[in-house]
Formats: sequence, C-alpha cells, structure tokens
Amino acid sequence: MTRPQKITFGDMRSIGAHGVLIYCADCGCSHSIAIMADRWSDDQRLSDIEPRLVCSACGKRGADVRPNFNWDIKGPIGGMGYRVV
Repeated sequence: MTRPQKITFGDMRSIGAHGVLIYCADCGCSHSIAIMADRWSDDQRLSDIEPRLVCSACGKRGADVRPNFNWDIKGPIGGMGYRVV
C-alpha cells in the first residue's frame, strides 16, 4: 500500500504551522506526540519521514505525521518519543 504525498515542511511553515503531530501507525498502540519541525528541510515532505519513524512505546516502524496548527512555543519538547532510523 502506498501513502499519498503530503505537503512539504516549507509549505507547512508558510501557513504558520511550526510543529507536527506524530501518531503511531499501530492502531492498537495509539501513542502520539507533538514535536517541533525545525529539524526537517523545507523541501522534504511530511510523508517522506513517516516510514522512518519508530514508536518509542511499542517499537513499530511507521507513523502518521500531520501539521500542528495549535503549536505553543512553550509546549512540547522536540525529539522526545520517536526516533528516526
């Protein structure tokens, strides 16, 4: 199964979203986290990083990445909860 291509991080930033919501691909896990998106370049797509993410709760590879329009700069700390492989 192929995933649809999502917007680029540059497109996302241009509409005011500077963080992402990451949801584990395993529907039984339901782990999620909000992180800053500064580490990814403007030309990279959200869908490009999804297969590289590994859930820290269940260990499953793959995630659903979405822009976080409710980002609070004093909110979540980037990089906690998921690792990129």
